[in-house]
Amino acid sequence: MEILLQPFQFAFMNNAFLMLAIISLPTSLLSCYLVLKGWSLMGDAISHAVLPGVVLAYLLHIPLIIGAFFAGMVCAVATGFLAENSRVKKDTVMGIVFSGMFGFGIVLYTKITSDVHLDHILFGNMLGVSAGDLMTSALISAAVAFVVIAKRRDFLLHAFDPIQAQAVGLRVAWLHYGLLTLISLTIVATLSSVGIILSIGLLIAPGAIAFLLTKRFEHMLPLAVLVTMISGFLGVYASFYLDSAPAPTIILVLTVIFIAAFVRTNIRMRRLQST
Repeated sequence: MEILLQPFQFAFMNNAFLMLAIISLPTSLLSCYLVLKGWSLMGDAISHAVLPGVVLAYLLHIPLIIGAFFAGMVCAVATGFLAENSRVKKDTVMGIVFSGMFGFGIVLYTKITSDVHLDHILFGNMLGVSAGDLMTSALISAAVAFVVIAKRRDFLLHAFDPIQAQAVGLRVAWLHYGLLTLISLTIVATLSSVGIILSIGLLIAPGAIAFLLTKRFEHMLPLAVLVTMISGFLGVYASFYLDSAPAPTIILVLTVIFIAAFVRTNIRMRRLQST
């Protein structure tokens, strides 16, 4: 029993568990809408595009999260503008924008002398989060979760049928850019713990798993949160004994759960078809 409880005897492990609990709520809720709306690549684009913002914020001696947020919003707005004013499809535009901004960020980083290691920016450092990181992530996560829950039905209608949403009087543009803003804020909240690259896993996998396990959206939201909580706890806990980084281990657990949910759904569908 003492061996099983050993991870909880270290402050950095307890901070990792606490950070996981904090970021689980907004990432899980948003992932449901990203999956339904087909915006998974948008989340990927914004997560990669924040890198130049982080580097520029470091050069300007301002909080890194401010640079990350504005870079994410520039990516989102630029993607929307280019997609609406060209014949190129939106997924192509997103790929070009996020790869360009990510490349720009890498070039900037290689030209400066920084005490912030690139691996911590790209992959996070969940075992090294400070009290300030926990507080910042908690405030952002609470704000994002509140907005998503308060406007969940409006976001749902916008995800399924934007034309109908506009017909019933909803401000579609506000919902569109509001959702992009929430995604950018959530990526900022996860920056210190899971980094730029792995944050996209938390913004896609929980919603995808919940989508496979239930057909009712009101069940998707709590199910996605539960999946993230369980996989996050298992990932952080297992990383202690595997001597691995917590964030990639969490993503690996989420991938395993997704495969299991996919197999379960296929088996169930075949049984229904056979009957």
